[in-house]
Amino acid sequence: MARALKVYQELFDFDAEVRTHFPVFCGVDEAGRGPLAGDVYAAAVILKPDTVIPGLNDSKKLSEARREDLAPVIKAQAAAWSIACATVAEIEQMNILQAALLAMRRAVEGLDIVPDYALADGNQKPPLTVPVGTVIHGDAKSASIAAASVLAKTARDAALRELDEQYPQYGFAAHKGYGTKAHYEAIAQYGLCPAHRPSFLKKFYERGGK
Repeated sequence: MARALKVYQELFDFDAEVRTHFPVFCGVDEAGRGPLAGDVYAAAVILKPDTVIPGLNDSKKLSEARREDLAPVIKAQAAAWSIACATVAEIEQMNILQAALLAMRRAVEGLDIVPDYALADGNQKPPLTVPVGTVIHGDAKSASIAAASVLAKTARDAALRELDEQYPQYGFAAHKGYGTKAHYEAIAQYGLCPAHRPSFLKKFYERGGK
């Protein structure tokens, strides 16, 4: 418990330091760069200085149920938030990195408040009209980026559950598009559906679909 409280406090202390330079800043993160299927999602979140979101953390360190509980709290507490995506077609056209950066740009541009600064997770800057910085493992360091990571992840998970209803044979609700054994077996049996990213499956087909 003490460790969790320390991490939680460090997230908000990090943001407080950023606000000494940029009073209104947004955290930005993406979800879904690695899967074999589905759009890549991003979220941008501006937290108020006095925001309290108990249990907030990097979305990867939270259970799916905990993320689903936190998402509406983040939306209610945030000064502004926005979720956006880049499509499978865009991923195939421009590559996953550029598509992820595009989704991040769209998320920031969708905010109701124009931030002084955007702080993005990772080491790549999305093309924005406001100043932008990056933080490696930012979702584990900044409360705003952690909040964005939760919104991006829960939005993408919801989209994959919808894909599961359209294409139940692939098991999207279970693996969320990642390259699990069951997912590869379903692709080998049924081929690709429109939600798949063909460029991510070149090696699979080079091995003869095994």
